[in-house]
Amino acid sequence: MRPGTARGFTAAMIAIVLAGCASSSAPPLRGSSTAATGVFDVGLAGQAAAFEAYTRRAADIDAEFANPSEIGVQLRTAAGYEPRQLEAAMIAYAAMAAMQEPRFVQTVKAGGRDLGRRLAADPNAAVDLPGGAAAAARANAALARRGEALAAAGARVKKTSYSIQRQAWSRARIPNGPQRLAAVKQAAGYRAEPADRARLSAAISESGRRGGTSPVISRGVAVAALTVLGQDAAARGLMSERNAGMCLRSAKLNYHQCLAASGTHYEDIYCLGVHAMSDPGQCVVEATKPARVRRASLD
Repeated sequence: MRPGTARGFTAAMIAIVLAGCASSSAPPLRGSSTAATGVFDVGLAGQAAAFEAYTRRAADIDAEFANPSEIGVQLRTAAGYEPRQLEAAMIAYAAMAAMQEPRFVQTVKAGGRDLGRRLAADPNAAVDLPGGAAAAARANAALARRGEALAAAGARVKKTSYSIQRQAWSRARIPNGPQRLAAVKQAAGYRAEPADRARLSAAISESGRRGGTSPVISRGVAVAALTVLGQDAAARGLMSERNAGMCLRSAKLNYHQCLAASGTHYEDIYCLGVHAMSDPGQCVVEATKPARVRRASLD
């Protein structure tokens, strides 16, 4: 082989190798890691973790109480959310669940920036994409499971507020009402724990689908699509929903008002079960229902 030909051949091989390296090391979509079953976006997970953590911690509250100190601890545990934060976290959680639908993720990636602009203007269009209905069904089931578990746990605590009255200590007057309420208010908001991210990953990986969309579900699916496309700014504009937000704020207000009016320990347990657990749990369940179904259930 002549020297000139050898140099040309070597240069061509180097170019091929470099091209292969460039294609194999191309970064994934910003802030996300792809698995066989879908996408786990690290940035979105930071928001969704607040929803997973609150619903898990509150639903784990034991309905048995031995003394006023135990009640006080759980009053603060159930207060561990700020309504606006939880509203956004609920939509983020729905989005994380939707991103576990492989066909939907593939469709979104193929759509590119044009799809992103379309979804930013019309979030409801995300559900109509190929795989969108399945993604919505995943999101619906994920939220409904959490809401139903929390509401059921609250119902058990409410039942205890009646049965525990057979114990004399539960009927005693609360000696530090204002301080107790202040501590509950200070407990609002998400406090991260090291294992929260792993728990979130396990929770959204749970199988299950439920039909039906709602404003919250539609926004969750749209946020999922925009996140896959790396359009985080557009996604942030969809992280609220009026009815869900009003429901969560009302639950929190009713909780505070109930505690302010409570005079005995068993009444505190009632406030805990109804307004700190069942009410927000039901808010989540209602957020999965189409608007016309929600209106009918309130009539």
